[in-house]
Amino acid sequence: MQYPHTELVLNNKGQVYHLGLSPENISDKIILVGDQDRVALVASFFDSIEHSSQHREFVCTTGVYKGKRISAVSTGIGTDNIDITINELDALFNIDLVKREDKEILTSLRLIRIGTCGILHPEIALHSYILSTHAFGLDNVAHYYDIPFTAEEEALNDAINRAVKLPTAIKTYLVKASESLNSQLRSEETVEGITITSSGFYGPQGRQLRLPVHTNQLNDQLSAFEHDGARITNFEMESSALFALGKALGHECSTICLGIANRPRKDFSKDYSKPMLELIEYVLDRI
Repeated sequence: MQYPHTELVLNNKGQVYHLGLSPENISDKIILVGDQDRVALVASFFDSIEHSSQHREFVCTTGVYKGKRISAVSTGIGTDNIDITINELDALFNIDLVKREDKEILTSLRLIRIGTCGILHPEIALHSYILSTHAFGLDNVAHYYDIPFTAEEEALNDAINRAVKLPTAIKTYLVKASESLNSQLRSEETVEGITITSSGFYGPQGRQLRLPVHTNQLNDQLSAFEHDGARITNFEMESSALFALGKALGHECSTICLGIANRPRKDFSKDYSKPMLELIEYVLDRI
């Protein structure tokens, strides 16, 4: 199959359209961050830098950390941007951009998202490292693709839907994180649980300002959920699409977040710059 110019869109340099990258610019070990400025924080730990670029909100720096070639890429906020990022990163490795054909030998990427999140349990401290065992998607990105969910994923998705009252228009999905990556990131410092990926920051996460919402009791229901020892720990905005698309394409995907808001205690971090740097170094040392 040869991909038409309207499907595999490249810029006038032959680079993938949104990320503005060529295959030689990127490593197969990739730290994904939402915030553009966080790429520079990751790169500040590199011993050397070989590539830096920015196109729109997509910033990329590739360098070497303790002998390991690593890239840091910003995605911007939301699963819609994850859709762009994952498809284009996969294309850089697994599609011949000149011939516009799949390569015969495919590369499995290691994609680790470092983010921030809201905490759903009062006993989990601010600045905790929250490692996602699964991502539960309140967005709709995965439903546009032919993605095979496992029986375990479907059963856990159904269990959450039975326990939590969601707006009727929402069709959810749930995807497990890479256990091989999680085993590298897991330690006594991490808290593990199901991550809720929301399609927005305010109403979709149970916040209400001037506009009334249908989600007033959402957080209480999510924090009360328990199924075969699994519980929901946190809210963020990217992991469901990352896990779903990445896993379906054959990549290893994981998310570890710094908890900066304890929603039950209504407590928000006054300054998480130092804890974020510590989390970045924690991740770099383990991958």
